[in-house]
This record gives sequence, structure tokens and C-alpha cells, in this order.
Amino acid sequence: MFRLDEKIWFWTLLAIPVIILLFVLLQVWRRSAQKKFADNHLLSRLSPNQSLFKSILKVSVLCLAFACLSLALVNPKIGTKLETVRSQGVDIVFAVDVSKSMLAEDIAPNRLEKSKQLVTQIINSLASDRVGIIAYAGKAFPQLPITTDYASAKMFLQNMNTDMLSSQGTAIHEAIQLAKTYYDDDEQTNRVLIIISDGEDHGGEAIDIAEEASEEGIRILTVGVGDAKGGPIPIKRNGVVLNYKKDNNGETVITRLDESTLRKIAEETDGVYINGSNTTEVVETIKDVLDNMDKKEFESKQIADFKDQFQWFLGLGIFLLFIEIFFLERKTAWLKKLNLFNENF
Repeated sequence: MFRLDEKIWFWTLLAIPVIILLFVLLQVWRRSAQKKFADNHLLSRLSPNQSLFKSILKVSVLCLAFACLSLALVNPKIGTKLETVRSQGVDIVFAVDVSKSMLAEDIAPNRLEKSKQLVTQIINSLASDRVGIIAYAGKAFPQLPITTDYASAKMFLQNMNTDMLSSQGTAIHEAIQLAKTYYDDDEQTNRVLIIISDGEDHGGEAIDIAEEASEEGIRILTVGVGDAKGGPIPIKRNGVVLNYKKDNNGETVITRLDESTLRKIAEETDGVYINGSNTTEVVETIKDVLDNMDKKEFESKQIADFKDQFQWFLGLGIFLLFIEIFFLERKTAWLKKLNLFNENF
């Protein structure tokens, strides 16, 4: 596993396009100045050993040297020691609604992006809890199994979109059913399912399935994303709204936040419903619930020791700068025979 210590030094890579731009400008200026002095045939006789290839090679080596020095400043590290860590926490499964209604923009930037922001902030507030992710629309799909790898969780989360499931609609009960398979300890009592949705439920079985989940020790927290007044579902192409979703009568479909359904689902499992418009309130409420729950002890593998790798890039960068000094912009004998770039007229 790699880790980058000082990512800010990646900005030094901007020196490379600057070097290339200066090289191109220099070549253009040089050609312009030479044309004023003599024509191409005469110039080739006056400077028969001038090599465009050697000039390009020289600047390429210089750019590669700068890239290596930039990576040395970033200081990449590689994990060298894996150890088992015992910690206590709660198993949390996030069920994120990815149905088309989540594209409604009655909450900025839209319901789905707001859901991602909420889950990301909740994960950022966790310490040693394990997390899993489910995506659901008309069907539920396991996105990430229970893990302590928060970085992977956030990566999978950001890749979620409304096109990832072909089965459209909103079936919250499917997400609850799938979540029941996520917990790996039958005697575990600290199971939490956090459903982030606009509350539309086309299946109609969510409350009954939530009651079954409660009997298995799963506590459901629901987060409502959207506005009770609702909004249309945009149809976009390349980020531009082309139209809005219509019903069979040609009327624009208005999708609304259904807090009632989400609240009933939460109450069936002694959970809580939270309106998702205020991110801070959502994070603090969920954190309070988790802090008051019993913690389970579990083992996980973690990288415990990282070793610096900057010296390899520093050494290579210095070596490239050293050999760049000895590169001449004149043809060598074997290159002259190859006649690269048709330089021998």
C-alpha cells in the first residue's frame, strides 16, 4: 500500500509544461532568425551537425528529471509491516437510493450528490467502526462489504450514479433485506442500517421488512433527502438539461420527499428519522446514536509501518540532470547515418 506525505508538491509538476512551452518558443524564434539569415539549403551546409532530435531528447530528459524531483518532494511511502489491530465499534451499513428521482434538484446540487456528501461526512466522523455500502433502486446491489477501509468506502461512494442499476423504481425493502446479509456475527446486537433516500417506496413492503430487521437486532436510521414541495426530474446530456421526465399523460413528474414513510421505517426498529438538509445536524445526531450503543470488539489488518521511497526518485532525478548536461545539440555519427527527422539534406 502506498501513501503520499506531501501532495502539495505535485504543483511543481507545472514546471514541465512551462519547460516545453519555452522550448517550442525557442525553436520557433530560432527558425525565424535563421530564415532571415539564409535559406534552409545554405543553413544545412553552414550547420550540418545541428540536430532537432538531440534538442528534443535533451528537453525530454530535463522534464523527466523535474518529474522525479517532484515525486521525491511528495515523498511516497510503501507499507512494509501488516499487523492485526483489535478495536471496538459498530457495524454500519449505508443504503443509498440511486433511483432517477434522486436527480431532482430541490436540494443542491441534487439529491444523490447531497446523499454522497452526507455519507462522506458521517464516515469522516467515525473512529473504529466498520462500514458497508448498498446501492438500491428497484433492486438492491452490494456496493462494498463490511470493512474498516474508509478510503475505499468513500471511493466506491463517489462512483455511485443513477445509471448503475437497470431496475428502476424505489424498493426500500430490497435494501433492508440485503443489509441483513452484511452482518457476520449472529449474536451481534450493535447493527446499524442508515437509509439515505427521498422516501419514495414503490414496493410497499418496507415497514414489514423493517419489523423483521428489528427482530434480528438491526437498528435503522433514516435520512430524508429532498423537499416536501418536490421538484421535477431533469433529463440531461453533457450536463445540460434537455427536458424533464413526463408521465403517460405528458405531464411533468414532480417527485417529493416522503418523510412519513422514512419516519415509520425508523420507528419500527427504535431508530430515528433525520431531515438531511442540515449536514451538521445529521452527523451529530447519528454520532450521538452510535456513541450510546454497545461496541463490538473485532480484529482488522492494518499497515503499521511505512518506509520512505523519496530517495529513489531523488537519485534518479539528479542522475538525469547530470547526464542532461552532457547532451549536445549536435548530431552524433550513428544518428547522422540514421537521418532521423530527415535532417540531412
